Amino acid sequence: MSLVQPHPAQSPAETDARALEVLSRVWGYGAFRDVQADIVRTVVEGNNALVLMPTGGGKSLCYQVPSLLRPGTGIVVSPLIALMKDQVDALRQFGVRAAFLNSSLPMESVREVEAALLAGELDMLYVAPERLLLPRTLELLERAPVALFAIDEAHCVSQWGHDFRPEYGQLGVLPRRFPDIPRVALTATADDRTRADILNVLELRGAAQFISSFDRPNIQYRVANKEGPKTQLLDFIHAEHRGDAGIVYCLSRKSVEQTAQWLATQGVDAVPYHAGLSPRERNHAQERFLNDEGVVVVATVAFGMGIDKPNVRFVAHLDLPKSMEGYYQETGRAGRDGLPSTAWMVYGLADVVNVKRMLSQSDAPEDVKRVEAAKLDALLTYCEAATCRRQLLLAYFGEERNEPCGNCDICLNPPRVRDATREAQMALSAAIRTGNRFGAAHLTDILLGEPTEKVVSMGHHLLPTFGVGKGHDEKMWRGLIRQLVSLGHLAAGEHYGLSATSKSRPLLKGETTLMLREDSLVPREKVRKRDRDASRGGRAPVDSQDAPLFEALRAWRLQLARQKAVPPYAIFSDATLKAVCELRPGSAATLGTVSGVGQRKLADYGEAVLDIVREHSGSERARPASPAERGVRENSAVLGLLRGREEAQPSPYTSQSLFSAPARAKQTPPASANPDVAEALRELRRELTRETGHSAFVIFPNATLEALASASPRSLNDLQGLPGMGPKRIENYGERIVEAVLTVLDG
Repeated sequence: MSLVQPHPAQSPAETDARALEVLSRVWGYGAFRDVQADIVRTVVEGNNALVLMPTGGGKSLCYQVPSLLRPGTGIVVSPLIALMKDQVDALRQFGVRAAFLNSSLPMESVREVEAALLAGELDMLYVAPERLLLPRTLELLERAPVALFAIDEAHCVSQWGHDFRPEYGQLGVLPRRFPDIPRVALTATADDRTRADILNVLELRGAAQFISSFDRPNIQYRVANKEGPKTQLLDFIHAEHRGDAGIVYCLSRKSVEQTAQWLATQGVDAVPYHAGLSPRERNHAQERFLNDEGVVVVATVAFGMGIDKPNVRFVAHLDLPKSMEGYYQETGRAGRDGLPSTAWMVYGLADVVNVKRMLSQSDAPEDVKRVEAAKLDALLTYCEAATCRRQLLLAYFGEERNEPCGNCDICLNPPRVRDATREAQMALSAAIRTGNRFGAAHLTDILLGEPTEKVVSMGHHLLPTFGVGKGHDEKMWRGLIRQLVSLGHLAAGEHYGLSATSKSRPLLKGETTLMLREDSLVPREKVRKRDRDASRGGRAPVDSQDAPLFEALRAWRLQLARQKAVPPYAIFSDATLKAVCELRPGSAATLGTVSGVGQRKLADYGEAVLDIVREHSGSERARPASPAERGVRENSAVLGLLRGREEAQPSPYTSQSLFSAPARAKQTPPASANPDVAEALRELRRELTRETGHSAFVIFPNATLEALASASPRSLNDLQGLPGMGPKRIENYGERIVEAVLTVLDG
């Protein structure tokens, strides 16, 4: 039974109304964000679209809602097989009929999914690009009712994209074989070249383009000099994110394993992930990260694409990424739920030299090298910035921000800037006079006047530059040389030797000046506690009085997720739990107003959540009744007077029409429950629990049982709109419920 019945052609206003109704009923959101509504309307009406939206900005809803509104099945091309099951499991928690097709399925399961697709029994089907391109799959789709094609992570089609996948480049078969089915391409990052490739490969020329703001205001961006990276990381985790889920990116597999092992010995629940591990080891690490609370995964860039875990509280880089796109994509995996999170990075001279050297020695064509070099230079400019990092990040993607963000390390603790032209001339002169072939350590020894064996043996202690920099310490010179490399005044050679570039000539001649961050040139003073506290990203921001309830809800969520073998966030996100803590709902009607609590989840989990709230609300704080709850009490009091009762107890169903199907929108409060019907329904629930293995409240909670006992439905149609009786529950249990009721009523 589909969540949404097909509708004839409608006006844009009618389409918007239907989309909003589905968004509220299925996902529990009261409104679309930013341009989501425009995208949904475009695709529902059968048009193509290109969507650029930051990670966590709600890209998925842009094809999930149209998949429910258009006749047929939405086909989603997703690059990572390992994550499809989690995405499908999350949709099923909302009552969406979702499945996936990839090489992990046995042939018997493949046939079942294919049969369901042909029968029109699926709302959405996730397909790996390799599977989609098989002749068998393409022929299957030509015979199936297809609503749309959604190409997720669409930047993978482009050789200029940072995650190029050859299989994605072959998706041009879709417009040729399915010209009348709308295509929506979605990505979080795509520069002009990548965007042009997407439009060309997928034949989206002329399609509507929707470009959202790239700003993620909940993420705090911070960059520091690399001194003792593992110790710096541990201090950061312990000070700000103890017990939080996070991702740590390293450049090499060896570094991944060493860092994960070291963190584990320091009491951090950390697991490694890289392409050199066996599939079993990678799957175990990914499952632990997704399904447990507070796990830190240490990984190469092989990890992360398609990760839907919303409560990743930090992303850390122990090595320099290769481009601004890669950095943005990776940091964007933090804080998808909109709660405060941190993007933290340390880097040093060796990182800059290594990445530039790898780029210069790559076998890529020269035009590709030039593009990649420009991307790296933009990232280095960002790292060495003395102005708001968010302004620089957004400017790279063509978005202007007029005011500093107030939520990056530069804004929170502004550095001093000074003229470092003279020191730069000294360092450049040392590089030139030594033949442009020695590394930073040797140049630093010369500038400091250190008569090391190497310096003396090479005769460099006789140079005019020997000892000219004694007025500064080693850290200052290392920092200065790093910035000269970052800014392109020095280039790294084949054996890590540094040579002055043509860009340095005006600087050497005194024709230009060089202003650098002072905190990069000398060790920074200890940050005052007030500044340190201001810069912390911190945990999910619940008040101390809400913390016990928040942790109780998280513990319940984790236990239930393990029972159902789904990630905890598939039950409820941290943002939804936080909203529950702040609202402290006293009824199903009020709980249903919380963002993220759709009709299905209200029916499945509402009673359990309300029980936990009641347990933690007595002594912790008194919360004023919400307008919805006051209305329930007032209506009940009036009804009590009319019926001659001295007191009337509030009913959790009085306001339930807010969340019920339109056909029952004006239903009156239920009458008293028929005790015989109630007992028959309890017995039915016990039977269904034994048959399915589901908990009783998953079958239907007590609140739904009472509503059923009051309404005593005699047909499936009578179940429509009853509290907790969503389409999925009616499909699964409706006939058994009606049979149990009729057995009692008709004797």
